[in-house]
Amino acid sequence: GISYYTFISIGYMIDVYREKAAVERNFFRHALFVSFFPQLAMGPISRYADTGEQLKTPHSFDAKDAWCGLLRVLWGFFKKLVVADAIAPAIGYIVSEKLGGIYFILLCLFYSVRIYGDFTGGIDIVLGAAQILGIKLPENFNRPFSSKSTAEYWNRWHMTMGNWFTNYIFYPLSLTKTMQKLSKWGRAKLGVGIGKRLPVYTATIITWLATGLWHGFAWNFVVWGLLNGLVILVSQELNPLYEKFRARFPKLWHSAPYQSFMAIRTFLLMSLIRVFDCYCDVPLTFNRFFSVFYTFNIADIWNGGIMNLNVTGTQYIVIAVGIVVMTVVSRLSIKKPLRETLWEKPVLGNALMALLCIAILVFGSYGLGFDASAFIYGGTFNLFNVTMRRMGIDFTFVDPDCSEEELRAAFKPNTKALFGETIANPALTVLDIEKFAKAAHDHGVPLIVDNTFATPV
Repeated sequence: GISYYTFISIGYMIDVYREKAAVERNFFRHALFVSFFPQLAMGPISRYADTGEQLKTPHSFDAKDAWCGLLRVLWGFFKKLVVADAIAPAIGYIVSEKLGGIYFILLCLFYSVRIYGDFTGGIDIVLGAAQILGIKLPENFNRPFSSKSTAEYWNRWHMTMGNWFTNYIFYPLSLTKTMQKLSKWGRAKLGVGIGKRLPVYTATIITWLATGLWHGFAWNFVVWGLLNGLVILVSQELNPLYEKFRARFPKLWHSAPYQSFMAIRTFLLMSLIRVFDCYCDVPLTFNRFFSVFYTFNIADIWNGGIMNLNVTGTQYIVIAVGIVVMTVVSRLSIKKPLRETLWEKPVLGNALMALLCIAILVFGSYGLGFDASAFIYGGTFNLFNVTMRRMGIDFTFVDPDCSEEELRAAFKPNTKALFGETIANPALTVLDIEKFAKAAHDHGVPLIVDNTFATPV
């Protein structure tokens, strides 16, 4: 939450400096804007001109906002609990076992489903909760998997983050005197074409580096950010070729098959880059990627390998149905949000709301190894639970700062691992968790984990 609070505060100060936002002299109104509770966990990153004025304007109860907001909250829980959390054990298994070949492809696809359901589901909960209160927060997603290019993808995915980095880092950096000097030097030494590009391309790389570091101070996020920036720049350089192709084959370009091809291509490329989130180990990620070319054995899937990833056949069916439902809802919401259409048809709308509640309760992922309140972008995604569940190790939660007496009281004979409550360390991988847990298990001692360390005690 602190990063969103910080970004909202910085954006507000810069907007005031640029005279794009009014100075809020009332401390409590300002505090309400920067700490409005729905958006603190995972965004969106709102601007004062959009949200601040709403928060200080009187509101009366609006039945439509309340109903649509509640439906959106339930829709968010459906995406997270029924789809995203259900596929998480398979992701944890593939990563922890360092499976390559066809399983690396599955990891790319599964993790895309996971992060989409988790992040967009969380944002739906946030926006829905705000709408119930009569507040309209900025949208953060706009059908990103229908994007035809990487640049378009980032205009549709986590849009408020992209706007923040564009407005407060990219544009100011591009217009600095240093960049003007760089452009002048490039024109003189490297030619006019390269000289014109240097400031923009340099600012792009720096902006994406900053974006990667915002996700986490680790090499995998640095590589993730730089790869996104590099792909966007290469795409821009190839744009003249795309335009020639489009002019020569206009019917093919606008045909449904070619448009689908571009969307699938972009989805696969972004899924491949995103897999750096999973391993948190750059050399290992590249190693698993190249394994696709020398250990690709699709027969493993048909021979039952996919059923050995800690996800049952029934769960795969539920996940597949959930993906189809999400796709249909996305298509039906292109011109107008489906929830607003359903508000105009109360019988159908209330029936679907009840059905959504039943689906969440019956098919949602609960119990050992799952945490309904943990979100990837909320900083609380718990790999420990999933890994311990797969390893079959019982565990309980204790405060990592507890006394020796409290620790002994909490430690049970059949419990092989104990964890601190704040265990969302982004630098700790599943492999680390397994290593420490196995050491604790083999020696019969508790395992204490907090934000900064994981070590058998």
